[in-house]
Parts: sequence; structure tokens; C-alpha cells
Amino acid sequence: MISQRANLFLASDMKMAQHGAKARASRPRANEKLRRRILEYLETHNTMTIASCRQNVPWAAAVFYASDGFDLYFFSDPHSRHGRNMAANASVSAAIHEDYRDWKSIRGIQLEGRAERLRSLKLQARFWTAYRKKFSFVDEFFRPGLLREAVQPKLAGIHLYRIVPQAIWYLDNSRGFGHRQLLNVCAV
Repeated sequence: MISQRANLFLASDMKMAQHGAKARASRPRANEKLRRRILEYLETHNTMTIASCRQNVPWAAAVFYASDGFDLYFFSDPHSRHGRNMAANASVSAAIHEDYRDWKSIRGIQLEGRAERLRSLKLQARFWTAYRKKFSFVDEFFRPGLLREAVQPKLAGIHLYRIVPQAIWYLDNSRGFGHRQLLNVCAV
């Protein structure tokens, strides 16, 4: 015969199992909301700070980026410090945020992933499609004129890059101090 205490444990276990099933059922909806929130944030912001490291020396650099889903495209000089770092160590992290004056307003993205130079023509075409859609001023760099003459030497040496995130944290202090939600992109 089962004791009253054992019955309480069984009842508690059943409630926890039911709660766990409800939580698992709601996760896809919660992940979808988080996914949409992150994609919207990526589309409506322009600058990310990339953190790279080589020989155990970290470095951060701000770049304009364009997104295609979670992939983040940017161009840079391969001889820059972050360019050399990424060539030696493809593991990077990045932050995307605004300059806030009130801690309750802080929102942003932190991510970790891999940076890669785009070598295939197909990926380069995706880069330019996303980048020109977001930054129409880039077309001016390639039109004949003084601007093209001024930027041509710099553009001749740039490489196209992509960061493929593996994990993305969405920060939203309006939901509480230090509120962060993790989206494991590898599982999406």
C-alpha cells in the first residue's frame, strides 16, 4: 500500500510532468517569437562590432553589415587587424546595439559564430544583393565620377565576409535588468 507521503510525491511528479509538457509545447512558439524579434532587429540596424582574436590578443572593430536571415555580411580590408585575426582564427563574436541613456531601454544582440571570406561567386552575389538592398549608397561607389575615383583604391583591396552565427542572445532590459534570451541558431 502506498503511503500518503508517496501519493504526494507522485502527484507532485505528475504536475511537474504536465508542466514540462506544457513548457515543451510552448517552446516552438516562444522560439518563433524570439527568432522574429532577432531577425527584425538585424534588419533595422546597421553597425556591428566584431570581436576577433589572434595569438590570445582580442580586438574589436565596428563595421556596417547587411543580413540575410541570420547570416551577417560585411566587407573589410584583409590587412586590417580584424581581417588578419579572422584569417588566423575564424571564431568571432559580435554585438549590435544602439547608444542608450536609460538602462531600461537597452536592447541588442550578442552572438558567437564563424567568420568566412566569401570566395564563391554565388555567395558574393548574395552578399551584394543583401548589401545593396540595405545600403543603396554603395551603388555610388561604382558610378563614374569623383567619388568612385576617391574610393576605388580602397575598394580594390577589400574582401567580402560573412559571419554565420551559432548562438544569438537577444537583450531586452524592458523585460528586466539584464534580460537575455538565447537562440541556438544551429538548432533552427
